[in-house]
Amino acid sequence: MSVETVARTSRSRSWWGWGWADAQPDEEECLALGALVPGTLPRPLPVPEVADLRIGRPAAEVPRSLAHRVTYDPLPRAAHAMGKAFRDVMRALRGRPGRIPDLVAHPRCDQDVSDLLEWAGEQRVAVIPYGGGSSVVGGVEYRGEAHRAVLSLDLTAMDRVLEIDTDSRAARVQAGVLGPALEDRLRPHGLTLRHFPQSFEFSTLGGWLATRAGGHYATGRTHIDDFTQSLRVVTPAGTSASWRLPASGAGPSPDRLFLGSEGTLGVITEAWMRLQERPRHKASAAVSFTDFHDALRAVRALAQSDLAPANCRLLDSGEAALSGATRDGCAVLVLGLESSTAPVDDRLGQALELARAHGGRADAEPADRGAPADDAVGAWRSAFLRMPYLRDGLARMGAVTETFETATTWDRLPALIDAVRTEVGAAAREATGHPAIVNCRLTHVYPDGAAPYFTVIAGGRPGDEVAVWDDLKAVAGDVLHRHRATITHHHAVGRDHRPQYDLQRPDPFAQALRAVKQTLDPGGILNPGVLIDS
Repeated sequence: MSVETVARTSRSRSWWGWGWADAQPDEEECLALGALVPGTLPRPLPVPEVADLRIGRPAAEVPRSLAHRVTYDPLPRAAHAMGKAFRDVMRALRGRPGRIPDLVAHPRCDQDVSDLLEWAGEQRVAVIPYGGGSSVVGGVEYRGEAHRAVLSLDLTAMDRVLEIDTDSRAARVQAGVLGPALEDRLRPHGLTLRHFPQSFEFSTLGGWLATRAGGHYATGRTHIDDFTQSLRVVTPAGTSASWRLPASGAGPSPDRLFLGSEGTLGVITEAWMRLQERPRHKASAAVSFTDFHDALRAVRALAQSDLAPANCRLLDSGEAALSGATRDGCAVLVLGLESSTAPVDDRLGQALELARAHGGRADAEPADRGAPADDAVGAWRSAFLRMPYLRDGLARMGAVTETFETATTWDRLPALIDAVRTEVGAAAREATGHPAIVNCRLTHVYPDGAAPYFTVIAGGRPGDEVAVWDDLKAVAGDVLHRHRATITHHHAVGRDHRPQYDLQRPDPFAQALRAVKQTLDPGGILNPGVLIDS
């Protein structure tokens, strides 16, 4: 069946920071945040204005046949210059955003994408595929001098759900659709993609596919890979369209070539995605632990059971206090279960018994219902959604904030967490002269390991905040590499993780990837510098 495009909201996105412009912390909230971190500025940095960037004339212009899909206006060019990492936000606040795209294109079909790529190849113009712009690893900016101009290729005009196959529970979806719009179109059919990253409101299906994004759910289908049935990708060398199949053993998967390719090999324009029935039964609870290592053992037991919790998020004492889940110095495990077919109270009870067997304390066991009843669960959920905005407020106060994630096996996990806390904390204190907050939570858990997610907050050096962030990023990457933990579990590689990614991947695979790049993008125009050098 054909499905119409979802109407767009009238709210304005922040061009320099996270999310909605009207949801950014005001000056009073910024001051309150700054008071929590030693070494911050006495007053917030002003909200940056595009006019202050003095954006120059574009270095290239498209022919008249493509002009209706392109804008040269300063605001969209500034908004497409960077992603939403701390490094990006601080550069905008300091008026140093880096290379501004010369033009922003909004293609509406595959032919538009193909025509724009052909023009860019002829004119030696770098093309940066762009979805919601929520990258936190430098994945949507240009860093280099080899190209005469930069085109930001914004896919959000390609935002339709084209077909829904209720028999196979799958949908054919254009890559530019934002998370909420996609779910709105699936909801009348009782279906869901069930992929909810923290950036859900501001990221696209194509972005999730190109970065192998991880969703909110802790077990089972955690990555977008698991939901992908087939892909359509436009490359400078032609269009790749894989067959729609439930499974196949026919050689290496063509979809695996483009999943995680981050816009370097082609532009994902649509995909068939596997869907699920919407859950009707939900239950959640919070479990406290006085000892974090006991909590790790409890989470491992849950991950290796057949209970498959939808949420199994362990917060250390610092993260629990930061989110308001508890302030008694305990670690907190946020547990949630759901089902589309049957109540989950019994499964929640079994999960709580497992947690108690490892020293956990669950004071409340809410009944099966549509929303969590436990105060700690609700506090965590609210803080989870608000945290990126608070990060921007801290940035305006000159604080350095960084989040990074990884994954490793259970036998290496405790030593890795201890090393990150010790070494990154020491590096932050040395760089800023102030003690740092280094918190940890587990976001995804597997039978053989887990994905810890770290938050670092420290007072900055006025004017040198980005340099401090770069130093901390390098220290963190070194710790992860020494402990054989991946440089990214779900944030992608981008440009910020390239050094560690180069060390992590096998050399024969790197050679093969370079050969594929040369074949599909012989002019080296697609997202130069990401994953491989052109």
